[in-house]
Amino acid sequence: MAVAAVILGFLILRDINGDNSSSVNPTDGGIAQPTDDVASTDSVPVETTVDTTIPLTNFKVQIANASKVPGSAGELTTALQGRGFIVQPATNASEITPKQTQTVVYFIPGSEIAAARVAAELGGVTTAAMPAPIPTESGQLGEATVLILLGTDLAGKPLASPVSG
Repeated sequence: MAVAAVILGFLILRDINGDNSSSVNPTDGGIAQPTDDVASTDSVPVETTVDTTIPLTNFKVQIANASKVPGSAGELTTALQGRGFIVQPATNASEITPKQTQTVVYFIPGSEIAAARVAAELGGVTTAAMPAPIPTESGQLGEATVLILLGTDLAGKPLASPVSG
């Protein structure tokens, strides 16, 4: 849906700017002729919201504690499981990962919508593509496609009201 919105936006902008505008004249054998006039079009709104209605059973989440607050990844794991997410056992961030003040939801390619769903559940935290190496203690995700790198902003705190969808 987002790709379709981007393509639609591109086509609209191209038409507004007059790029590649042409008209076909049947008397010329159907050969396109350049035109100088651009038809005025009403602005069509492009949807920029992310669909976060993906079923929670379609992906797995891994939580890595980068807050240095003991037990906070386990608490968040339990809270998300209580809301229907499939969450692997909590782990710690890698030794080379510095203490994080902000929680980030990382995703592997193709799991952008799942990451947006998790980020929305956490109150709208930042999402980003998975870094290399993976910042978990083992450097692995197991079966997870989404990683929550837990920072001090959410560590040991209750989750906000559940997101509908």
